Amino acid sequence: MSYVLSRNLWEVARPHMERLVLQTHESSSIAQLDGSDIVYVARVAVPKIVALAVTIGTRFPAMQTSLGKVLLAAMPLADAERVLAEPSRSGITPRFAPTADERAAMLRQVSARGWALTDEELAAGIRSVAAPLRDGNGEVIASLNVNTHAAETPVEVLTGQYLPLLLQTAGAISADWAAYQSVPQVTVDRAIAQPSRS
Repeated sequence: MSYVLSRNLWEVARPHMERLVLQTHESSSIAQLDGSDIVYVARVAVPKIVALAVTIGTRFPAMQTSLGKVLLAAMPLADAERVLAEPSRSGITPRFAPTADERAAMLRQVSARGWALTDEELAAGIRSVAAPLRDGNGEVIASLNVNTHAAETPVEVLTGQYLPLLLQTAGAISADWAAYQSVPQVTVDRAIAQPSRS
């Protein structure tokens, strides 16, 4: 089901992500939560040297990524803590390991403002902002980011210039996804589809 969702979501999101990348000249990705990790399910990349290579299926510890913070902040704090108690399967040791109190404060902040920032918490040089993607019921189904190199892009540029474009793009994708969901899905009965041989 996750594969079907991510595949269809990619088809809906792709033109919006490509436009965002053209506007920012930075890579953009969509991720979903899998245990205590995020998994990348869609990506439009620009050719830049970054500390960690990212492809579809790449996993990172959720709490140290902007994408993961958005997804964790969408759930009750107790549920987020239960998820984070699961061991990561990413093989990455992040630079920053927040305490339970720090995690709670960060997730409350993300929930209140509707977006997340990560500044070299996962690895040196990686800085990003992320926003939620929602379905027609307002539920968070994934997150979308703009990823930059810390040496090239100050936080002020990321939050002042790129964040408004990201929020606009996330809203457009969410609206298109809600419209996609509202279209009746036609299923064909095999017995009706195959002509009788009698």
